Amino acid sequence: MTSPRPAAVIILAAGEGRRMRSTTPKVLHRIAGRTLLGHVLHAAATLGASRTAVVVGHGREQVVAMLAEQAPAVVPAVQDRQHGTGHAVRIALATLDGLAPDDTVVVLPGDAPLLTGETLAALIDHHHAQRAAATVLTAVLADATGYGRVVRDAAGGVRAIIEHRDADAATAAIQEINTGVYAFRAGPLQAALAHLTRGNAQGEEYLTDVVGLLVGDGSPVAARIVADPVEAGGVNDRVQLAAAGRALRDRIVSAAMRAGTTVVDPHTTWIDADVTLEPDTTIAPNTFLHGRTHLARGAVVGPECTLTDTVVGAEASVVRTTAERAEIGAGATVGPYSHLRPGTRLGREGKIGSFVETKSAEFGDHTKVPHLAYVGDAVVGERSNIGCTTVFVNYDGVAKHRTVIGSDVRIGSDTMLIAPVTVGDGAYTGAGSVIREDVPPGALAVREGRQRIIEGWVARRRPDSPAARAAAAAGADAPPIPGVPDVAAPIDPVGADAHGADTHGRGDLAHTRGGEAGIAGVPGAGSRT
Repeated sequence: MTSPRPAAVIILAAGEGRRMRSTTPKVLHRIAGRTLLGHVLHAAATLGASRTAVVVGHGREQVVAMLAEQAPAVVPAVQDRQHGTGHAVRIALATLDGLAPDDTVVVLPGDAPLLTGETLAALIDHHHAQRAAATVLTAVLADATGYGRVVRDAAGGVRAIIEHRDADAATAAIQEINTGVYAFRAGPLQAALAHLTRGNAQGEEYLTDVVGLLVGDGSPVAARIVADPVEAGGVNDRVQLAAAGRALRDRIVSAAMRAGTTVVDPHTTWIDADVTLEPDTTIAPNTFLHGRTHLARGAVVGPECTLTDTVVGAEASVVRTTAERAEIGAGATVGPYSHLRPGTRLGREGKIGSFVETKSAEFGDHTKVPHLAYVGDAVVGERSNIGCTTVFVNYDGVAKHRTVIGSDVRIGSDTMLIAPVTVGDGAYTGAGSVIREDVPPGALAVREGRQRIIEGWVARRRPDSPAARAAAAAGADAPPIPGVPDVAAPIDPVGADAHGADTHGRGDLAHTRGGEAGIAGVPGAGSRT
């Protein structure tokens, strides 16, 4: 049976939230991928109300901006001075003109992220069944400290709601509390709001006093006890924020498991409210799924993954990976220790392996980047392989440039691809090459120098090192070089030897390629190839 649609929903979100100790308005703090207000709006949306108003006050510019982006149909109602919840509802009703006296108006707190649409629908059903002027959602708590108490008469009818600060000892002992969630008939509500005063401990117009006024008028007031008291929890500080986050985590993870997802360790798995999971997916421990991440059937994610707004294809595997706004194709494998930055798209059966970072990079089906590489601003075709320690050099210090790699390409290990550059289908690059010019299809591109071997270099220049002792044990000689005394010269720690030759600041002559740099009389000393 479909619940009657309310004419309007009013959400109270003007409070300062001092106990949050934050410059961010309380209702904009986030859990499970949404703001507190966002969770309330989501629950309220299931009611199908004709209009929704949000009362804003402290930090209203930020709250209004959030509404404009995420709920543009919602009407902000500005409460310049916070004179209480009753005052806030009067301001909201002024923006919702045209309400008929028998129209249903639902009032919700903006800091109650655990409310569900099912609970709100049940409240409205009860409200209509009782033909009440007002219906209060209540909860029974073992410790009701801080909450308004629901006072009933001998027959069990609601007589009043007394705020905690105004409660005497007998009232404070009551365990049934007001959740701040109401359904009203518009006419009686408007009439009662006109008679509110500030004669209470906080000097505010309490919405709860409407209940007493309606009872005094002889109007029927009903109450419905929420099935799960956890839903009644509001958020007033960071401790309660974390508690609400855990409760939502448990709710979302439990729902995922019941829908066919295996969650190996629910306590270390965090899934945002807008994440979608197909049956037969598996989530390993210490995994965080944020935003609108989607896992297709058979996908396995984790352990130790953080995926944000990322799509993982069917039967794909993602291990120890951070990904944001990425797409991982069906049957692909990613990780461990990979970082997929925004714009990464990996094709079917592809691979992004260990210690690989990608950004704005598209990979065709069956293409692999096995390990230790950076691929940025690139398009790579199908069945290609990117060798170890390859870097797509995409930034010239001013602008980003694109690299295009064809299909069935083999990029050799330690290749530098200087964008913009294109490597054609079926081409190869040699290990250690620096590719600055386009490579035609089917070609081999190499850039290398002739290897030089200088016998005895270690014995002469590192005579007391472990390397020298190992070489001597292996029978290595230290042949003299013509014109150079066969005497070990001291090494200049800044990179110049005793003869004054520059070793390019390395201090380790083994890195020079043109010969034994810095030794007079040796052809090619100090040069590079």
